[in-house]
Amino acid sequence: MSNIPTPHINAKKEDIAKIVLMPGDPLRAKKIAETYLEDYRLVNEVRNMFMYTGTYKGVKVTVAGSGMGCPSIGIYSYELFKFYDVDYIIRVGSAGSYNENINVYDIFNAKEAFGESNYAKIAANIDSNIIEAGQTLFNKIEEVAKRNEIKTHVGRCHSSDVFYRYDDSMTFAKENGLDVVEMESYALFSNAIVTGKQAACLLTISDSFITNEATTAEERQNNFMQMIELALETSLELK
Repeated sequence: MSNIPTPHINAKKEDIAKIVLMPGDPLRAKKIAETYLEDYRLVNEVRNMFMYTGTYKGVKVTVAGSGMGCPSIGIYSYELFKFYDVDYIIRVGSAGSYNENINVYDIFNAKEAFGESNYAKIAANIDSNIIEAGQTLFNKIEEVAKRNEIKTHVGRCHSSDVFYRYDDSMTFAKENGLDVVEMESYALFSNAIVTGKQAACLLTISDSFITNEATTAEERQNNFMQMIELALETSLELK
């Protein structure tokens, strides 16, 4: 299997690092690689889901787009864990805040993900709508954040399958103890458990259901770098 691509990734096995940062947007993956990695190169472009591998302070790191939603990250994260022997995936993305104490541009380290789909049951035989992050990776991120004086919020993220909800989002959030909303971590955490690997989810708040503040796509791509630096600094301690 070492040089045989999956249906969705045509990188050679040795082209993918043991540590992967996974933004949703493949153009954000490109931006991260250009900004932080040395000697990086494009290792996958199937469906324009760009993946780049290079080094950060001497440590080999891959930055891989995941696409939007649990089905998309579910495919890519499973193939990376299962067929490319990746040990750690840190999702780096954006989220909306349900919590008045979590504001735009704050960083959120997801302790657990709440999902509304049957993804965990179907993909990992886990009969729960709450899936925890990998504790080793979650704790390491918190250690690195504290040491570098980076403030993080921790709690439960809502891994929603629906961007435009029919019902009231804030009522749903209060009923289920949800702090922020995104669309991928429930599948990522499920895949980590079923493959015996570690996954975490770092999110920068892009908009607030409390204040109605919002950021543009350009702002999200260019101004979320403290979160990326936290993920990369954490990767140095995983080698």
